[in-house]
Amino acid sequence: MISKPESLAAAYIHHLTYERRLSPLTSENYARDIRILLKYANTDDLKQIQSPNIRQVIAQLHGKGLSSRSLSRMLSAWRSFYRYLIRDHQYRHNPCIGLHVPKSAQKLPNVLSPDEATQLLAFSPDHMLTIRDSAMFELFYSSGLRLAELTQLKPVDISFSEGTVRVLGKGGKTRIVPVGDYAIQALKAWIEQRVQIVKLEVSALFLSQHGDAISARTISYRLKNRARQQGIHQNVHPHILRHSFASHLLQSSGDLRAVQEMLGHAHITSTQVYTHLDFQHLTKVYDTAHPRAKKRS
Repeated sequence: MISKPESLAAAYIHHLTYERRLSPLTSENYARDIRILLKYANTDDLKQIQSPNIRQVIAQLHGKGLSSRSLSRMLSAWRSFYRYLIRDHQYRHNPCIGLHVPKSAQKLPNVLSPDEATQLLAFSPDHMLTIRDSAMFELFYSSGLRLAELTQLKPVDISFSEGTVRVLGKGGKTRIVPVGDYAIQALKAWIEQRVQIVKLEVSALFLSQHGDAISARTISYRLKNRARQQGIHQNVHPHILRHSFASHLLQSSGDLRAVQEMLGHAHITSTQVYTHLDFQHLTKVYDTAHPRAKKRS
């Protein structure tokens, strides 16, 4: 009897969540990518899918405008799915082995300028919510955290004496990241507010005004609204503070390995994108300052 693709996919996601203990967000990302495979493959027997079928799916998705990065992530998820099917469900081949996705031009991440970062973080913390927001956004920019990492933080993860934060990153890997003085002071102010509203069963560092753990969506909304209030016109989201942290730190230090470690990147190639941003910054300075950089009209 042939197992339905949906049943096999559900069993795989259960395996990721409860046996490999991946985070709920990571498991859902795998589930989404596999749903896309099932939709485009359009078959009730995954054993019938061959490499040309996978290539066709990739071509269709690429034609719809999906980036090389998104397609690479999907192909990796499908490859892992088939490895599971071979190991646990007597499948004999993996149609994703040896396949590659079309290359696309690398899109550099948007970043705030140092002046814009200062403008964004120029708080007058006169209310519990602005005190909390100041602490959240200072920590984002000070330590380069991902949104999911920030929402998982607990008060015990902050070491005020050491000036560090313990972060649970991708793949369940823990790293220790420095926290700047501005963020430390903002966090101390927030902790004083937090103890007044936190519910007994809640361990999250950052809370809603009702004492529950704050949601990722609320954080994104508050940051976007804050940027608009401060007259910053680009689309400001939590990851832009992570990008800005990395870019500004690299411009100042030039230490790619240290930035890699603080960001929690498994591969330095993920961090090297910020060297391109740094080069863009240098070329702008050169074009503006060097008397022979450009012909004057």
